[in-house]
Amino acid sequence: MNILATGETSRIEELKLKISSNHTLLVIPMSELSGTKLTDFDVIFDLNFDDHNQLSHYHSFTGRALVVNAAKTQLASLPPMTKTTLIGINALPTFLNRSLAEVTLQHTQKQNHLADLMKELNWDFRLVDDRVGMVTPRFVFMIMNEAFYTVQEGTATKEDIDMGMRLGTNYPQGPFEWCKKVGIRNVYETLDAIYRDTHDDRYKICSLLKTEYLKEISVNN
Repeated sequence: MNILATGETSRIEELKLKISSNHTLLVIPMSELSGTKLTDFDVIFDLNFDDHNQLSHYHSFTGRALVVNAAKTQLASLPPMTKTTLIGINALPTFLNRSLAEVTLQHTQKQNHLADLMKELNWDFRLVDDRVGMVTPRFVFMIMNEAFYTVQEGTATKEDIDMGMRLGTNYPQGPFEWCKKVGIRNVYETLDAIYRDTHDDRYKICSLLKTEYLKEISVNN
């Protein structure tokens, strides 16, 4: 297959680890999409889709598969793409290069096309409900949020919590270590999207997490 991918470097590097050498992968910046003949490709990966949600870039890409990062987005809320199979994946940093791909569909009748694509890519996958946060981010980011609450209350330090999770639950890394790798912006914005979608207090963002997010945004801007 001819595959086109766009997105930040860390996500592209994870995708490369998932793409077999049997396929051709071309990586381009988002700014060059308009000048690229999209119909030359069998599938497109937009790994930063959550940050722009611009389906207009892909109007000419019909009859094929468009795979977008949709951890913060419900595909059903987007304009319907009837001539393209719109597939959502969890492409947040550290989540893409896993043995099992977590995917959603804008239209469930496209399941055969999804299955064919996953077979061609040689990816094991699970189709999950088209909801903001999908499944894994809801669970993992809720744990990270609770860890921030624990620090805010003065119960334990970040280092103690990370060590406790590694030793007590056999996690490969603690919640703060993982949060740093995912990026606090991604954690905050995903939790915020989940909370606005569900109004479930389990996802109400800890003020300490919000403060650290705002500090990072201020520094980077």
